[in-house]
Amino acid sequence: MQMRTTRAMIMGAALAFGTLGTAPAAALAYAQETQAEAPSEATKFEARAADVVAMIKGERPVEEVISPEFLASVPAEQFAQIGQQLTAQFGPVIGVEEVQPVEPDRAMITLRFEKATVGGPMNLEATAPFLVNGLLLNDIKPVAGDANSVSADMESLSGSKAAWFGPLDGDPVFAYGDPAKPFAIGSTFKLYVLAALARAVDEGRLAWDDVVALDAKSFPSGVMQTWPDGAPVTLQTAATLMISISDNTATDLVMRTLGREAIEAEMRASGHGDMGKTLPFLTTREMFVLKASDLGEDYAMADEAERRAMLATLDLGSIEEDRVLQTFTSGTPVLIEDIEWFASVADQRSLMRVLAALPGDTARNIMAVNPVFDEEETANWDYVGYKGGSEAGVLNMSWLLRDHAGRWYMLAISQMDPASEVDTASLLLMAKRILALAE
Repeated sequence: MQMRTTRAMIMGAALAFGTLGTAPAAALAYAQETQAEAPSEATKFEARAADVVAMIKGERPVEEVISPEFLASVPAEQFAQIGQQLTAQFGPVIGVEEVQPVEPDRAMITLRFEKATVGGPMNLEATAPFLVNGLLLNDIKPVAGDANSVSADMESLSGSKAAWFGPLDGDPVFAYGDPAKPFAIGSTFKLYVLAALARAVDEGRLAWDDVVALDAKSFPSGVMQTWPDGAPVTLQTAATLMISISDNTATDLVMRTLGREAIEAEMRASGHGDMGKTLPFLTTREMFVLKASDLGEDYAMADEAERRAMLATLDLGSIEEDRVLQTFTSGTPVLIEDIEWFASVADQRSLMRVLAALPGDTARNIMAVNPVFDEEETANWDYVGYKGGSEAGVLNMSWLLRDHAGRWYMLAISQMDPASEVDTASLLLMAKRILALAE
């Protein structure tokens, strides 16, 4: 379950959760400096890129780098905050890595930080003093490191955290934390739903092209909550939206088609080590209603039988979307240690074995729609599938990978902090650094 701070996305990990675009440090705009004489095209871009570095370091005033037009949209104080966020996530800025002019007033720049290179297009004013009037730093690459440095940075993250990367049938390339410790995993739970659906198809109980009616809706993230009531939807379409953009209405539609018991049986069959807190297996709508109502504390303290009784009488129409938005966009974790979907990295490895062993490719193709990593980062892999999830205080990212020799791997990373939000950009960068350890 990925909770976002916009109306368009409350629960889901499609990154939709998968890009850095939701993180403040992922998309920026910055500036350039004044010069008495018009410099050469390359020189003016290099000078301005250096000024951006100086601005991030706090060594040059924002007003000497950013155009007045730009500052009218993005105040100087916000630029200072962005610089602080960048250094908090990627370490101190070291300098300019590369500048490539592409147009008279536009260049691609790359800045080197301690833990990553951060790059993107920089636009300058057309006339002197050639101040920066646009900069988008959205190309983030981890700097190669070693397992010890990654472990040290994992240790510095707030709350509880764990990571595991390696072959499904062998020793890890990298591991951090207790592999058996359960973590809230947010919308990554949808992989259990996908596995249960694939099993039902393999056993002939359902088919990917079966059509079901959209008979009930959840809350965002997703798009299906806006579709007409009763719209016909194939199970493959619903499953694709469930995984690729973490559509909650699509998820609940698939879950109702399968039945709660079938998903719980799939979780059990995968070898999950501790299903206690996850049972009964909630739909997204049930999760929203429980946490956004006065029932949450009672449900958290109830045993499994009492919880099932509560769900049997739960009024799913009792909560308005505004109440849900207020609860899940506040930035305050809500009962994340008691009401969620839970799995350890060992549990996730067991689930990935199930998904890797499926006789058909449909479920894996669905997982590959939104892999989050870009083509350069995954050039050494033949297949990359992904699902992640988050809410305030919860973040999980999980990949199923296959190398060119046909061997299956998993990369999973989790963070849980009941006292505060966790940062998507920082954890994604950590995952990229871990992946790079295999190179």
